[in-house]
Amino acid sequence: MSTIFGKNLRQNVGKLKALQIKSLPAGNHLDGHGLYLRVSPTGGRSWVFRYKDKGRARELGLGSLFVRGLAEARIIAADMRRAVYDGLDPKTVLAPKKQSKTFQAYAEELIESKKAGWRNQKHAQQWTNTLQQYAFPVLGEKQIHEIDHLHVIEVLRPLWNTKTETASRLRSRIESVIDFGYLHENIDKGNPARWRGCMDKVFAKPSKVREVVHFAAIHYADLPAVMAKLREKSAMSALCCRWIALTACRSSEAREAVWDEIDLKKNIWIIPGARMKMGKEHRVPLTSECIEILQDAKNLKPNSSFVFVNERGAALSDVSLSKMLKSVSNREATVHGLRSSFIDWASEQTSYPREVVEQALAHSIGAVEAAYRRSDLFEKRRGLMNEWASYLAKKF
Repeated sequence: MSTIFGKNLRQNVGKLKALQIKSLPAGNHLDGHGLYLRVSPTGGRSWVFRYKDKGRARELGLGSLFVRGLAEARIIAADMRRAVYDGLDPKTVLAPKKQSKTFQAYAEELIESKKAGWRNQKHAQQWTNTLQQYAFPVLGEKQIHEIDHLHVIEVLRPLWNTKTETASRLRSRIESVIDFGYLHENIDKGNPARWRGCMDKVFAKPSKVREVVHFAAIHYADLPAVMAKLREKSAMSALCCRWIALTACRSSEAREAVWDEIDLKKNIWIIPGARMKMGKEHRVPLTSECIEILQDAKNLKPNSSFVFVNERGAALSDVSLSKMLKSVSNREATVHGLRSSFIDWASEQTSYPREVVEQALAHSIGAVEAAYRRSDLFEKRRGLMNEWASYLAKKF
């Protein structure tokens, strides 16, 4: 336990007078409660704070009289005494204090630091948009150490029951920003945005309140007729819709496809891991109709790096594909729903094993299964996709 040097803690502080300290002789001159003015034989004057830590004498220099006057030395000594009484290291009183940053400042730093690990800019934009729209109005100007669970609840409560998926993601992002700030400011306390033990005591589990919305899909029995209508159109969006249906790929994977990914000698489309949801390279066997689509796309835009481009030479938007699909199907069907059509057809109309279908969709698999499955079942998938293409080309 630390104590202060001196006969007792009731001794008076302020023995030294401002007018006399410049003329005091060499030696240690007590002001009170551990504060001394030390005068060297050469006349140098500096402040010293003396205390005991676990029975051992300690002293800390507070700077020279030239730098720090009597009044300031007393203030610092008083803060050091409080630290000693509280069982803390009095050195911390002189340690430079870090300037706390706001939630918004840390959010911007965190997003910037994570960008290199994200697959595309869209993810960073999603983080920025949700935080700007919902979190910054409440938390943005608050310093990170000021934020408590009531502030977080204020952000989440208006969204939890109406936009549950958004609210759940927002909570996770707020938690990450606060963790990031705590790390930089060496704050050791529970994160007020954490789910377990905090927000789960306030809000219902997302899966209990969130209505599961499935992507609207065209029944596979109706898809050949839809494909026939798409073949009648020469628009780039129609070509891309056909490509998605034939390859069972995701919309973004098709829209952002570039010619360098296409191997026309082997009829393979190789999507790099950076563009895949699971972060792993995916090989797609191309059918004869896929090759025809590539030729038509090249004729429409011969000098583009993207396979499917708009009039400005940029990648097609998801909206343009949705509009095209709705125009030929006359229903509220989504482009992503084409993958569901493929799954249903493969499950009900073929005898291909589940793992072949899952690989065709580039779905993730369990860790144990992944450890034993070394092949991507490419040749079996080629047979599956050829049968799918034949089905989509049938007369209706």
